[in-house]
Amino acid sequence: MEKTYTTKTYTYDAENITKGGVDQMRFELGDTMVEGGSETCLLCDEEYRAILENSKTWTNAKISCLKAIVMKLSYEVDYKVDKMSLTFSKRYENLKAMLSELEKKSQVPNFSKTATAQKPPYFYLGMQENKRGR
Repeated sequence: MEKTYTTKTYTYDAENITKGGVDQMRFELGDTMVEGGSETCLLCDEEYRAILENSKTWTNAKISCLKAIVMKLSYEVDYKVDKMSLTFSKRYENLKAMLSELEKKSQVPNFSKTATAQKPPYFYLGMQENKRGR
């Protein structure tokens, strides 16, 4: 069986950053230098599209993208030769921090008025007043 490979594409159009697609995700993650293709981009368009199509919410898609990117960057190391140095671990650290922050925000329970209306509150105004008098 022969393997078939699809061509990876790397596109970005700043006019589409509010339309909820690949361009908006690239913008929010800072992955907009598409001129270098796989050398400068974190994920290709097809990877972004697949994640966006299989996620229920934008936040879940963003978390999935960040997880894929962090995993990819975890293998990059820093180089230092004499006075020249390349620090690739900073990208990893920044994106890992972004992922952690987004995961924390997505785990915060959503308290709505309907949830509190179902059950009376435990504390109420005047609960410590002496009703029997003095």
